[in-house]
Amino acid sequence: MLDRHPLAPISLRRILAALQAGTSTPAGEISAAKGRIATGDGPVRAFLRLAPEASLADAATAKGPLAGIAIGVKDIYDTFDMATEHGSPIYRDHRPVTDAALVSLARHAGAAIIGKTTTTEFASLDPTPTRNPRHLDHTPGGSSAGSAAAVAAGMVPLAFGSQTGGSVIRPASFCGVAGFKPSFRLLPTVGMKTFAYTLDTAGLFAARVEDLNLAASLITNRIFAESDRADAWGLTVGLYRSSVDGAVDEAMTVAVDEAGRLFEASGARLIDVSEPAALSAAREAHASVEGFEAVLALSGEYRQHRQQLGPKVGAILDQGAAIEVSAYDRARRTARIGRKAASELFETVDVLIAPSALGPAPASLRSTGDAQMNKLWTLTGNPVVTVPGFATRSGLPLGVSVIARFGCDAKALSAAALLQRLICA
Repeated sequence: MLDRHPLAPISLRRILAALQAGTSTPAGEISAAKGRIATGDGPVRAFLRLAPEASLADAATAKGPLAGIAIGVKDIYDTFDMATEHGSPIYRDHRPVTDAALVSLARHAGAAIIGKTTTTEFASLDPTPTRNPRHLDHTPGGSSAGSAAAVAAGMVPLAFGSQTGGSVIRPASFCGVAGFKPSFRLLPTVGMKTFAYTLDTAGLFAARVEDLNLAASLITNRIFAESDRADAWGLTVGLYRSSVDGAVDEAMTVAVDEAGRLFEASGARLIDVSEPAALSAAREAHASVEGFEAVLALSGEYRQHRQQLGPKVGAILDQGAAIEVSAYDRARRTARIGRKAASELFETVDVLIAPSALGPAPASLRSTGDAQMNKLWTLTGNPVVTVPGFATRSGLPLGVSVIARFGCDAKALSAAALLQRLICA
């Protein structure tokens, strides 16, 4: 029997509807979120610290489209009212004087930044203490472990994460929530700790895709929802067949195939899309790009504090330091070719679907899982949405990725929202 956490994800849309109807208040919603964290975070350990009472009191009287919405923020984003430690002892008690840009945008929209969630050290691979709310002995994924778990456990309706390899899409899949890795640089990363500057992407977690859609629209003042379409007529959906599919768990393969069947039954044209050689090569190039840039971005931490680094991030930096400039330049050229090849995929399909992870969350707290399914789309910068709703026979969540052309975030969110409705129908 699964060791389930008693709380369930909470809909951002429903909270906002209650606030608009006057059946709830911003102060009441913030207080309720504090209560859910106090009740539920003991076994999950998603939060590192909560915002000071003065900040939450200000948020309770804030105006804006997200007034009353409590947001958990991955602890690589600067916050003026709380420490930002990047998951590292090197930054113990570090206190920024301003918010990261994305945090500031959320506050400006009226949101309450209720606390900081756990991150692997510098958003890399050394696991955090956070446990998966769906099964406490399984990893929640990483590096955005705390944000994914906080939403999955129903503590907050929205959380901020980041992705350099698979750190939004994979933990969303493991924890059974919706995750959004937008097109590269659509959400600002200013004030977010850099690991690899051509890969780092800000992302969001919420209960359902419709909540992601709403949050992204309200934070950025963009319109991401193309429509609340009832069916898939006119859509061409590609089942993406990659060179690493041999490592995918059978249950995940079944979930992706079922997602394709649901699209097709709803009117979509479903086709197989085989991975071009240029994209297989781009996936392989990810490690060189990431490692080389990490050594540059974390040069001070690496040169001055190497002995304080966790074993996994330390190993990545050691390997990155051995990468020649010429090898990095070749990897960048491979990435550039891969981005062009990725764009060409969407000349024949509207969206692609693919596994969000190799399978369900591994039964271990010593690893954050494997990002093979995610690294390519991080490198190419394409928008990806993890759609929750599938599960193994034992109840472990399985997420399916919906991928769209670079810059077509609205299309990715719209198709993902449709798939969410089809799964839940």
